[in-house]
Amino acid sequence: MADLDAVEARIWALLEPYRDELEDATIYGMPSLRWPGSGAHDYFAAVKRSTTKVSLYAIAVDTWPEALEGSSEELRKRRTGKATFSFPSLDDDLAAELESFLGRLYQPYRAHHAGRSST
Repeated sequence: MADLDAVEARIWALLEPYRDELEDATIYGMPSLRWPGSGAHDYFAAVKRSTTKVSLYAIAVDTWPEALEGSSEELRKRRTGKATFSFPSLDDDLAAELESFLGRLYQPYRAHHAGRSST
């Protein structure tokens, strides 16, 4: 069984670069990161741990699904809902995939909130 403490810590480490612009918030009791002043449901990412996995909620993928383009089948298989990605484990390759995906997703999310159109 995977070390879920390590999985959760790694996901938060991948989200760390976005803390410069985003603020800490909560959604349904889950810690999240959102654009300052945005509504509760307009978060960039939220993280929730269960007994068997750590889930990353990336609601923005519903608005900008093109962020998944170029993602591996392995990352796509972790998508367990419209905006939920579940990680019972997170190896180096999958973490690199997730990091790239978050970068692609953040571009239109940031552009939208900064008042620019995404390209």
